[in-house]
Amino acid sequence: MSLVAHSLDVIKRLQAPSGAYPASPTFSAYRGYSWLRDGAFIAEGVSRHGDVAGADAFHAWCARVVGDRAGQVDTLVSRAARGETVPAAEMLPTRFTLDGIDGDDDWWDFQLDGYGTWLWALHEHHARHGSAVAGVEKGVRTAARYLTAFWRVPCYDWWEEHVEHRHVATLGSIHAGLRAAIALGVLGAAESSAAAEAVEGVEDLVAREGVTEHPAGGGHLRKWLGSDAVDGSLLACVEPFGLYPAGHPVGEATVAEVERRLARDGGVHRYLDDTFYGGGRWLLLAGFLGWNHARAGRRAEAVRHLEWMAAQATPSGDLPEQVSDLLLAPERRQEWLDRWGPVATPLLWSHGMYLILADELGVTA
Repeated sequence: MSLVAHSLDVIKRLQAPSGAYPASPTFSAYRGYSWLRDGAFIAEGVSRHGDVAGADAFHAWCARVVGDRAGQVDTLVSRAARGETVPAAEMLPTRFTLDGIDGDDDWWDFQLDGYGTWLWALHEHHARHGSAVAGVEKGVRTAARYLTAFWRVPCYDWWEEHVEHRHVATLGSIHAGLRAAIALGVLGAAESSAAAEAVEGVEDLVAREGVTEHPAGGGHLRKWLGSDAVDGSLLACVEPFGLYPAGHPVGEATVAEVERRLARDGGVHRYLDDTFYGGGRWLLLAGFLGWNHARAGRRAEAVRHLEWMAAQATPSGDLPEQVSDLLLAPERRQEWLDRWGPVATPLLWSHGMYLILADELGVTA
């Protein structure tokens, strides 16, 4: 079996008529919903392997979903400009139904990273294939305005946790997304200037508060501002987001520290205190670590992570969210099985990351 071919087939078969990518078709907590962050990386995976139509449809869906909320963003920005503190519950959602409406299930919804990640992926897709996705301008401008206004505000991280902190992976995605929005050329002069100012603000804030001190220089990125912990999501701040790119001392130190503290036998934990399903190793994070190794010229290490990801596939070729053979908190696994059932399988983000790393290594269907 070609896992590349199967991944492409799973993603194409499950893509909704609206263009949305479901996070996981059967997992109880994710069923019926699409995340901008997950979907952006899924779209990047299929775009790299030639499914231009599928990626186009996803990006067009995102643009509609975000553009439809332009009035809401204008209101939020106006309230903030008057000095009002906008509650997290009134911000834009992090996930939407496959039809593009707000869900009515309780969720940890205020996350900014997805909006930046979508803008980054849209620009990557556009640059790769040389043709713009039609009708995205309003969505791009709305997302850029939202991020420009609220990038300083604490929000939930990639894992729907710690709304009280400013997370470095979130700041990295905003940095990449606003740079992408400027490069797409659809922002007005004032919007572009404000976005560029926010990009510089992110760079300055992370340099001051988001990097650990090291006597010899080259400290690593922090999980959130003021913390000395690391998180697997920080890998994205190096590749692909380029907040500190491969070759930069901080980027190199971040990848090395995540690998030292969180990587085990090809897989990668989210963070050391993780208790979700017992704190297993996540396939998509193995993809990010392999991506970083590939970009840094460490091909053998990158191949090792690709092979580990493939080895976790079910007999039918589906990739799960995480695996439970090396748990950080095994005593906490059962409570999640009781609450939500077995681990999400397939997780389309896992398949998307497999496709990205496979492309980095020249592995095709």
